[in-house]
Amino acid sequence: MSKVADPETRARAAWPVAVGKKVAQHTRATTLVRTTLVVEVGDKVWQHQLATLRYQVLKNLAKELGEGLVTDIDFRPMPQRRQPQRAETARASGPDSINDPVLSLLYDRSRRMAQ
Repeated sequence: MSKVADPETRARAAWPVAVGKKVAQHTRATTLVRTTLVVEVGDKVWQHQLATLRYQVLKNLAKELGEGLVTDIDFRPMPQRRQPQRAETARASGPDSINDPVLSLLYDRSRRMAQ
């Protein structure tokens, strides 16, 4: 079976078409469990608002995918993502930065052999 014919792939691809650009920016269809599409939403407010529009979205999905592929939607808040962080100090480089004496010795020997 090709990936294009996979029901989960089709359902995830149809999600932005069924809900529109604005909603698609704040949501992500993640998986299809039997006939329930699991959708991650930005926060609880989006979860509540989309839950009230569930039947309209299901109708749009049925129009895109055909009846029976997606019969319910489970809206879940997205897990918190870690933001990029700056290093507190610069990373030391060279053989002096190796704290382990055995690894430092092995590193020195391999550098000498490579030269």
